[in-house]
Amino acid sequence: MRNWPLFELSIATPHLTLRVPSLDDLDELGDRAAEGVHDEGQMPFLFPWTEGEPAERARRTIQFHFGTWNRFSEDDWAIEFVVVREGQVIGTQGVMASDFPVLGEVKTGSWLGRRFQGQGVGTEMRKAVLHFAFAGLGARSAVTEAFEDNPSSLAVTRKLGYREDGTTLHNRKGKPVVTRRFRMGREDWREEPGFELHNLEACLPLFGLKSR
Repeated sequence: MRNWPLFELSIATPHLTLRVPSLDDLDELGDRAAEGVHDEGQMPFLFPWTEGEPAERARRTIQFHFGTWNRFSEDDWAIEFVVVREGQVIGTQGVMASDFPVLGEVKTGSWLGRRFQGQGVGTEMRKAVLHFAFAGLGARSAVTEAFEDNPSSLAVTRKLGYREDGTTLHNRKGKPVVTRRFRMGREDWREEPGFELHNLEACLPLFGLKSR
């Protein structure tokens, strides 16, 4: 799309493709949400969007992506890539920022369909958006956080070399819970082979950056 080149943006990794979703991709992502994202009794998200009937979870997923498209601006943006493995949409990896041209900092968040977890996918898709942020956009830092009772997310973060950056107290469903914050500076990031950005150049002005 000439006037919205983000739809052509993608990241290739050794085993995955991350791309800005088409409507068909969102439909399939809704199926993953309907199938389940975590075990019953857990809640890894501050907003409990995974509660409710399967069809409701699917609709919420699609509406959330529509909302990110609508709100995108160079001062406050979010890209929610779908994660594709062997032709199948298996989850989503987000990267977002406010005042990026000034601050140079991004945040990340993600989820995978439950049956695709524990297979190393979470690590590779996080590496993909870190490559996008540091190698593609020239970010200065990347931050993330996860609840203390989400050991899988914390394990991915620590494996990738983030530094601990404190804690935050939240109200989750009427109970106080703690998230652990982490930060990776550009000096902590190490570029790895096998990660490629496609069609980024035309998108740079949308992030408030000059084409190279």
